Amino acid sequence: MSAQNKPQMAKAAPGTTKRIFGYIFKYKWQVALVVVCILLSAAAQAGSSLFLQSLIDTYILPMIGVSDPDWAPLLQALVFMGCLYAVGIFSTWLYNWMLVGIEQGTLKDIRDEMFAHQQELPIRYFDTHEHGDVMSHYTNDTDTLRQAISQSFPQMFSSAITALAALISMLWLSVPFTVFVLVFTVLLIVVVRGIVSRSGRYFVRQQHELGDVNAFVEESVNGQKVIKVFNHEDATQRDFDERNERLFHASSEANIYGNITMPVVGNMGYILYVLLAIVGGSVALSGIGNFGLSGAGPLTLGTLISLLTLSRSFVNPIGQVSMQFNMVMMALAGASRIFALMDEPVEDDGGTVTLVNVELDEDGRTMREVDHVTGNWAWKREEGDDGTRSLAAAHLLSPKAAEVATKAREQAVTSPDGRLTLLRGDVRFTDVTFGYTEDKPVLHNITWFAKPGQKIALVGATGAGKTTVTNLINRFYDVQEGQILYDGISVKGIRKPDLRRSLGIVLQDVNLFTGTVMDNIRYGKLDATDEECIAAAKLTNADGFIRMLPNGYHTVLEGDGSGLSQGQRQLISIARAAVADPPALILDEATSSIDTRTEEVVQAGMDALMKGRTVFVIAHRLSTVRNSDVIMVLDHGRIIERGSHDELIALKGEYYQLYTGAVELE
Repeated sequence: MSAQNKPQMAKAAPGTTKRIFGYIFKYKWQVALVVVCILLSAAAQAGSSLFLQSLIDTYILPMIGVSDPDWAPLLQALVFMGCLYAVGIFSTWLYNWMLVGIEQGTLKDIRDEMFAHQQELPIRYFDTHEHGDVMSHYTNDTDTLRQAISQSFPQMFSSAITALAALISMLWLSVPFTVFVLVFTVLLIVVVRGIVSRSGRYFVRQQHELGDVNAFVEESVNGQKVIKVFNHEDATQRDFDERNERLFHASSEANIYGNITMPVVGNMGYILYVLLAIVGGSVALSGIGNFGLSGAGPLTLGTLISLLTLSRSFVNPIGQVSMQFNMVMMALAGASRIFALMDEPVEDDGGTVTLVNVELDEDGRTMREVDHVTGNWAWKREEGDDGTRSLAAAHLLSPKAAEVATKAREQAVTSPDGRLTLLRGDVRFTDVTFGYTEDKPVLHNITWFAKPGQKIALVGATGAGKTTVTNLINRFYDVQEGQILYDGISVKGIRKPDLRRSLGIVLQDVNLFTGTVMDNIRYGKLDATDEECIAAAKLTNADGFIRMLPNGYHTVLEGDGSGLSQGQRQLISIARAAVADPPALILDEATSSIDTRTEEVVQAGMDALMKGRTVFVIAHRLSTVRNSDVIMVLDHGRIIERGSHDELIALKGEYYQLYTGAVELE
């Protein structure tokens, strides 16, 4: 493998282990019980190995050559040894059973927190991260973490305790032989450390490459029709092969080093076993003395057998720890990615103005806040805010923009104390400059206004900034310069949930969820009754095709409504906006996927839906915007024309060129 193709090695983020154990230790008494059981299991294993000395030297050897031996003491010793094994077996079973609850509980807590945090992330995060890679956090990354919690961490702790118990037992029997074992173990650790250090880094890299492959596969599956239409099967295959090759190299390197760890440890353990048997046998036959923590004396057969058994109990855990260390590195890599998602900055709101229901007096201007739905809404400022702050900010704008902002304040219907402002749908852009990256502005010093109840159409070539305008109105992104006023209030001062409650949005890309047609319509208003959902479908002329489905409104949709045509999916999306009954609407290419005949039917329903509301329409099909009150033509982030259809046609400018086909929208 060439240097440029060799996968880069990576490390888990610092502090990851501490954060994992922070979740695990929420189950304190279960963890405590697991620790006790592991200690009992290790003690039982070491005790049974240590008892071999007494079993051989005290009970078995004295019976050799005796004509009528007394078997009772030996049977009692065997029963005692059996009890030790039983305690070890029960402790092992109990802590493994307890680990299931700890493991699943911990993963549930992490998934819950991760998903809850994901709901608070800004749209920018999902625009800049592949969806398949995000999904990998919930599948591959959590699965490696599950294995670490249920297997690796307990196994490493158990192995460490077992090795410690074996070491103490060997010291009890023979200090010189224990030193011999330790010297050999140091050599073993040096070899294993070199192997593990390389495999661990590649396991971390493997998790990142796996997320990249998942993201590409998810993207390819969603775009399979496009791939086939443009005959890009071979190009897509090559792209996948390159990503899969990187995953292959990372995985193969990790597993090559990981898989040789246990054989190396095992074979070196056998070498130690043979050396210990040869040296021990020679010492025992020569009559050289032995000493341990239990005292000094000759090296007996029972002592030698116990030492041989304990040496295996001491060396084997080193191999087990080494094997689990690779899994731990994978888990830490996965956990690092999970925590990276959970550490992403949440969507910054900063708004304090809320949306409330109000009752209006006969004069249409005096209002009172109520706790029931009235059909009238108002913006409610926090206590102490009478709206002068936004007015003061207007004086920092250019003269033209300041005039637009001041008129918005003057024309707003506001309570005497300035805290309540009637929601009318007055939207104004004042000196707005914005770019998805600060060094590349998409909108340049935009100033315009939409009066309450107007239908505003945004037209222009792809990339002119039409969708960006609507993204700024609902605060998917915040402006970098200037301000957007909604009924005289800066949208930055309005809480995002309340702002978006006031706006119904129908996007060009329709997303339907697994569930019934009724559920998908009700998504616009979760407490809507069946009757309200049906009324919304009738309003948007979706009722006809829905009733022709196998189970009507109770037909279950799966796979993003794959059984429906694009037009039918869009009709359900429009009905979803209708049931929300929002004071203002944004229609982003809402009829782009509907044929001309269906569009006429839908347009009639949409006209009823748009009546009395401020509506922003983005459209490539210019026939759909003819009846708009104001049409704004955008070009490279600037408004170059504004007026009604007839006015712009008479102007014979860019709109005229677009409408007559002299210039294409693209």
